[in-house]
Amino acid sequence: MLNIIYTFWITSIASELEYRLNVIVEIISLIGNIAGTIFTLFLFYQQGSNVGGWDFYSSLIIVGIYTLLEALTISILHPNLSQIVKHIQDGTLDYVLLKPINSQLWLSLRKISPWGMPSFIAGVILIFVGLSKNNIIIGNLEIIYAITAICSSFILLYSIWFILATTSIWFVKVWNINEVLRSTLVAGRYPLTAYPPSLRTIFTFVFPIAFLTTVPAQALIGTSGHQNILLSLVFSISLFIISILFWKYALRFYTSASS
Repeated sequence: MLNIIYTFWITSIASELEYRLNVIVEIISLIGNIAGTIFTLFLFYQQGSNVGGWDFYSSLIIVGIYTLLEALTISILHPNLSQIVKHIQDGTLDYVLLKPINSQLWLSLRKISPWGMPSFIAGVILIFVGLSKNNIIIGNLEIIYAITAICSSFILLYSIWFILATTSIWFVKVWNINEVLRSTLVAGRYPLTAYPPSLRTIFTFVFPIAFLTTVPAQALIGTSGHQNILLSLVFSISLFIISILFWKYALRFYTSASS
């Protein structure tokens, strides 16, 4: 299985590198997005206060984690999951289902894009700046918690996106739903406690943005107990299992292009 994924990604990267201008476009877009986010944070913290218990540099850690997730989205999620609707519309999903490989795996990991690397580097830099400015020294336990929380965030984001993409078997055009999802996740750039209580509830139980960025950031700075990490892990794994079951259920209603 790993050999198959390795082959997929090597050929995909070789194909993507034919368009090297993309990396310049991605860097310019990244600089603009991060500059806009940091400027907004400056407006919040211009008097040296804190927002929802988070100071400016602690909030930079959240922005860094959000940027890491954005990098994974650019590199893995978007190149693959955005194509599911097209496969269903064009009937090319038939060929995927006939391949001797798990169809969900193929649809999820067939491609990888190197253009998320600038975002990944920027995310790491923002996290280290936030930690160093707050004189936070992270120990092994915090590192384990943070890695677990970030992995859970990625699984959670993948599962939500895949479930939404799967609904295209019934509702062919769901591009708008995916765009709404990505736009809503922008709220994860800021601490959850900065939002009113009603929005906190929505961002925890409806759109689980709290588990995407705030919980990993709390794990890094040592303010998140193991209960939150465990809850995040259980929640993401549960949703991942649901995505698998939902895909298998949806395929029962798929009408192939040849039928």
